[in-house]
Amino acid sequence: MSITDPISNMFSAIKNAQKIKNDTLIVPFSKIKQQILQIFVKEGYISSFDKVEKDNNKNYLKINLKYTKHGIPAIDSLNRISKPSKRIYLSKKDIYKVLSGYGTLILSTSNGIVTGKYARRNNVGGEVICEVYWCLN
Repeated sequence: MSITDPISNMFSAIKNAQKIKNDTLIVPFSKIKQQILQIFVKEGYISSFDKVEKDNNKNYLKINLKYTKHGIPAIDSLNRISKPSKRIYLSKKDIYKVLSGYGTLILSTSNGIVTGKYARRNNVGGEVICEVYWCLN
């Protein structure tokens, strides 16, 4: 059985792992997921991730989740914006700040997978992948 939207599947896995306070989770590998996770690490939403090989040379991503000192997940909200059934594109002038800068917008552009801040700075638009809000505690 194939997964219709593997990015949404990864986001759901992250949300579910955070609800039960797991430190790590494993999702199937893809380059776009790897690039999204690189942004998550850079922005401080997750601790780290590694590419691991399991089950007859199939690649997976092992994600190490991040929590505050009070045990609250670093990712407060993770929302998929553009979906396979409805793609959402923004021009360079329409890229907005998420929660007045307390969140991150992730876009797929001609420069690769980038944050909204990078896209505004470099005057590129693209497909909106997701919005991420971080925990304020």
